[in-house]
Amino acid sequence: MSSNKVLIYIGLLATVLSSSCGIYKLNGVTIPESIKTVSVAYIENKASLVAPDLSPALSDKLRTKFLTQTNLRLIDDEGDFTISGEVIEYSVGPVGSQDNATASVNRLQIVVRARLECSKEPKLEFDRTFTQFEDFDADKNLADVESDIIQNLSDNLVQEIFNKATLNW
Repeated sequence: MSSNKVLIYIGLLATVLSSSCGIYKLNGVTIPESIKTVSVAYIENKASLVAPDLSPALSDKLRTKFLTQTNLRLIDDEGDFTISGEVIEYSVGPVGSQDNATASVNRLQIVVRARLECSKEPKLEFDRTFTQFEDFDADKNLADVESDIIQNLSDNLVQEIFNKATLNW
């Protein structure tokens, strides 16, 4: 058998095997083929301390992540993947202290409760919390660093939620 025929058979076999499993992968993302749409509800801020930009940032970043990292079509309501959630904690507090008992480092922490509903693949559903924090020098005013920290933490939270929804681990 010529080497060209062997390559053709291997190519055909690979095509058949990869197309028959019912799952597609894009950038390491694993989503069953039955999932075609995603809807991301507004992530409400139910924490006692509220950062006005946090909820819109989380909601928009989650939508963008699914649009750019998957083949799913974004719809307003009742997607095959329906993601909802809320910020349940937004806190700032001291972490370390110096010899004179004043804080040397403060920590901004965000906790989000996120849910994935999926009627087509119920085993993928979850309801859990995701926590991210960043420490900053206590000599800095929170107002001066808050926006950058929120951007970093919201990026990390979105990545965690996305991974939980799409990597199946």
